[in-house]
Amino acid sequence: MDARLRDPAGALYEVGRRPTFRAYLSEAWRRRNFAFTLAAYKLVGSLLRNRLGVLWIVLKPLLMAILYGTIFNFILSGAARPANFVQFIIVGIFVFEFFTGSFGNGARAVTGNAKLVQSLGFPRILLPVSVVAEQAMKMVPIVVLLGILLLVLGEPITWSWLLIVPILAVMAVFNLGVALVFARLSVHIRDVQQFIPVITRVLFYASGIIFSVDGALAPYPVALTIAHLIPTYEFIALARDVLLESYTAPLIAWIAAPIWAVVTIVVGVVYFWQAESRYGLSD
Repeated sequence: MDARLRDPAGALYEVGRRPTFRAYLSEAWRRRNFAFTLAAYKLVGSLLRNRLGVLWIVLKPLLMAILYGTIFNFILSGAARPANFVQFIIVGIFVFEFFTGSFGNGARAVTGNAKLVQSLGFPRILLPVSVVAEQAMKMVPIVVLLGILLLVLGEPITWSWLLIVPILAVMAVFNLGVALVFARLSVHIRDVQQFIPVITRVLFYASGIIFSVDGALAPYPVALTIAHLIPTYEFIALARDVLLESYTAPLIAWIAAPIWAVVTIVVGVVYFWQAESRYGLSD
């Protein structure tokens, strides 16, 4: 049998050899349903393993919000304490959950599917895509619960709430870029996965999820500017802007968030593609 395959553009490349970037993206797009089917399969499988099923998806961020809200309600004071503290922390934790799931599981997208990588031929980029798709599916009930909680807490429903959909869509692009970078790093340097909880925890506090970045860092303009440029902070700030009446995101967040998404996805796709031919061998 000829050890060559024909790509959609008509060119030939050897099996086990990295295809051209254009051919790679074309093949990934052609097999995109594989990624979404895998995402749905893993989501259903995870729900069946838990007695609470879909309830656990919303209970996890809700319990975290209750825990951090209770603790920091007694600690925070002054400028660091935001207005409408409960709504502020709920939005922050719920949106950050999207990044946490994509980041942690995305880093294991290739190493956690070693048998699949070794037995089937498909663009490996579909594995991180399936992870982010699964996390996006989980965000549906989370966003629904978030809306209900905000209404119960007295937030007026407005047309701006609809903007949470494109904000999360842009965030999904950013999440995928990050997942691609760390998925490749984890294949070659397994110890990278040990740093992910640490990175996640640093970003949790640096993103101002439980305190007002603007209030706490007002005396330190340089530190405040740096904080405003943290991508997770920007997406959370945008979500608060469109969902909370008392919150306004800095202008830089509206500008920098999509830039972060574009830069990260481009870097992630190219970086991941460059090692395409080595993933099966590395595992």
